[in-house]
Amino acid sequence: MTRRVLIGVGAVVAFVGGWWVFADARPDLALFVPHPREVWHQLVVTSTRGYSGYLLLEHLGASLRRIGLGCLFGTVGGVLLGLAIALVPVLRAALGPFITFVRTLPPLAYLYLLVIWFGINEEPKVWLLLIAALPIVAIATADAVAGVPDDYVNAARSLGTRRLAVPWRVVLPAALPEILTGVRLAVGVAYTSVVAAETINGVPGIGGMVRDAQRYNNTSVVILGILVIGASGLLIDGFIQLAQRRLAPWRGRI
Repeated sequence: MTRRVLIGVGAVVAFVGGWWVFADARPDLALFVPHPREVWHQLVVTSTRGYSGYLLLEHLGASLRRIGLGCLFGTVGGVLLGLAIALVPVLRAALGPFITFVRTLPPLAYLYLLVIWFGINEEPKVWLLLIAALPIVAIATADAVAGVPDDYVNAARSLGTRRLAVPWRVVLPAALPEILTGVRLAVGVAYTSVVAAETINGVPGIGGMVRDAQRYNNTSVVILGILVIGASGLLIDGFIQLAQRRLAPWRGRI
């Protein structure tokens, strides 16, 4: 673990060092590649005085709230839908192609339709992130449930487990590691979709901040927003991996 951390820190230092040297060597490209000092200055300014009327933490908090709601509803709906598809052949045949169709759509393809339906406030943003996350969790759940050995179910039934309790007490726990992997992927997709979700009335929000800065060629704020999105995404992914180890410690051992 220590070695991995040191390698990661070394890679970040090397990247920033290369960026610093390039920015010093080509000041004429400051509009396209701002100096790290300028990005740091924008970090201080947006954290203390704000940008577009909101502090950086307020922008980040608004985006995380939207991601959290969208992923929560998408995960719950995806697990229930995946279970239904895996356990009921008729639903698998009827809903499988539809779920795959939605999963392959880019977020911007249906964002404006959601705006027509729900307006420009929070609803279309949360719905977009929900739709981005739900098909991934549903497919991961369906595949995981389909891969549960029949011996598990037969053993549970022979030990007296009721038929209606088998999905919740046997199938779902056995499929949990793969489901959590699907949740991890879904959160990643939702996080990459937040900028698209916040292109319309997205302030406060990191995506809205980046969109506004782009309009005025404020490259340092755009890069700051990208770095904040990436760093917070790494933290969220780390928490999900920790949850995987705690909730399914047997993964890879049986």
